[in-house]
Amino acid sequence: MGDIEATKTNEMVYYPPQDEYFTFADEEEYADKGRGWGLFGKAPKKQFWYKGAASQRLVTIKGYLEYNVLNILVIEFEDGNLTCIHPSYLKEMQSGSFGKELPAGDTDTAEAEPSGLPIDEAATGSADQEPTAKPAKKPKEPKAPKEPKAKKEKLELPVDKVKFSAKIKEFATKANPFSDTDDEVILLEEVVVLGEAPLTLGDAWCGYSNTLKGLGLEVGDALEFDGKVVDKKFNKEIIYKVNNPSKIVKQ
Repeated sequence: MGDIEATKTNEMVYYPPQDEYFTFADEEEYADKGRGWGLFGKAPKKQFWYKGAASQRLVTIKGYLEYNVLNILVIEFEDGNLTCIHPSYLKEMQSGSFGKELPAGDTDTAEAEPSGLPIDEAATGSADQEPTAKPAKKPKEPKAPKEPKAKKEKLELPVDKVKFSAKIKEFATKANPFSDTDDEVILLEEVVVLGEAPLTLGDAWCGYSNTLKGLGLEVGDALEFDGKVVDKKFNKEIIYKVNNPSKIVKQ
């Protein structure tokens, strides 16, 4: 992901995303992500307050960026401007006391504050802070640049329920932040959407429901089933999920 550059409009500093960002596959993923970021409880919220010292504006979450282990939100103002913001910072803005501790007469500075630090500043603090003087260090020899990893090209997924063929690769678990126990899942391989023009997905995953447990499935089983595929990651390698598999037939 590239650097985030600031733009300034009407005394508001924005940090719009410079690269492609992730959007939500469906309402279920939006709800899961939002709860994981601590932005709402059981009922998902669609709008949030972005607060300055002298004003507050409504925003919606358009998607998110991934930077190492961090998620950075991409939010949209009602005038269409986009900016990046840390989830915790947006959460703080929903507090009734947010901004009241700012000194009087400092409204211009507060209004020009960015809606979240640029990603390169996230670990070091504000770009306006003066650096602390440090003893000179012996310069290190330059390292050879790393080869960038090739990004997986995202496929255009069918919207409706379709028929699949796949093999069971592994039984695994996925962390559930809202439960003391992990969710049981099935990792699939050689996943293909069947039809006149078959679509090869490669690896995918699905929940290991009680219905599926009753089928006595084993690693290596070849299956055909109906379901709906969505763009929802299990990890960096497995980026597609099959929802509600049904009419399962062992081959």
